[in-house]
Amino acid sequence: MFLRKRNLLLAGVLATSMTAAAQKAPQKYLAKYRPIAVNLSKETGVPASVILGVAMLESGLGTSKNARLLRNHFGIVGKNNLAKRGHTYRSVYREFATDTASYRQFVKVLQKKKWYASMQGNEDYQLWLKKMIASHYSSAGHVWVERVTRMIRTYKLYELDDEIKLAKR
Repeated sequence: MFLRKRNLLLAGVLATSMTAAAQKAPQKYLAKYRPIAVNLSKETGVPASVILGVAMLESGLGTSKNARLLRNHFGIVGKNNLAKRGHTYRSVYREFATDTASYRQFVKVLQKKKWYASMQGNEDYQLWLKKMIASHYSSAGHVWVERVTRMIRTYKLYELDDEIKLAKR
């Protein structure tokens, strides 16, 4: 009986500490990359919520191998030097010199879309995601839109767009 109670207590403590660590990951990611997304949003008119929501999903909050090894937070396809550096991990994804370069490339991809000019400055993240899916940004379709939307709503990323809008006034 004593061992069972001790094991339950130990399991509870472990679960609590794992939950606390899991809750810190998004906050660490946001603290690090929020300024980049906000600056890019101000420069380009792409909502910061879209930039961060996609980055958080695609990079697993910065924990994916592509984010860690290639500094690629968006699943952008291209060349990398992993093999030359002796890594056994193979990837079709592009390597970036910095995390910021990855963010900048994501925005450049959006700026090349036909619909970009008509959307620039519009902070309706749902409309942006619809346009992105319609232009085949992700092969996961509406599931991808739902996941990015969940990121944006869970972490209230839309508030960044509101802050940028208020700052312009």
